[in-house]
Amino acid sequence: MSGLVNVLVIVAVIALVVVRQCSAQRISGDRRWWVLPAVLLVMAVREPGLIDPHHRMASVAVLGAELAVGLLTGAAWAWTSRVWRAEDGSLWSRGTKATVLVWTGGLALRAALYGVAAVLGVHQGSPALMAALAATLMVRGGLLAWRAAAIPASYGGLAAGAPVRPAGKEHV
Repeated sequence: MSGLVNVLVIVAVIALVVVRQCSAQRISGDRRWWVLPAVLLVMAVREPGLIDPHHRMASVAVLGAELAVGLLTGAAWAWTSRVWRAEDGSLWSRGTKATVLVWTGGLALRAALYGVAAVLGVHQGSPALMAALAATLMVRGGLLAWRAAAIPASYGGLAAGAPVRPAGKEHV
């Protein structure tokens, strides 16, 4: 796949994610939150530019840091999102102002990593960005699903199959 197509896929996914995070989104119980991150990860791994063959060790180190930033950003994004159950029993989430700060910080860290990679002479292509975005979305989706499962059903009991956990900022 060409670099231009990769860039277009990344821009489209980021645009979709940002639009979705700024508005209330119903959390469905279909358990397919992992599909988009999995597709991005497969696309990233299939591309030849994931590791710079001329600077293998530095490239792996930068990729590892990129993935760590992605995982941390996804976790912080999930924890700063508001999750609630509507009166009709449906589950909803919405990003908060803190979520915007998390995104801004994650983008700044990624820009810094690209700067470090450039100084080291490491070429980072779109596969590294896709892999980090996949990690971000996977962690966020999993944590939101976990948080949503812990919210009591509107009739006072727990949602089917939900383990008993203390409720935190999920209260409405």
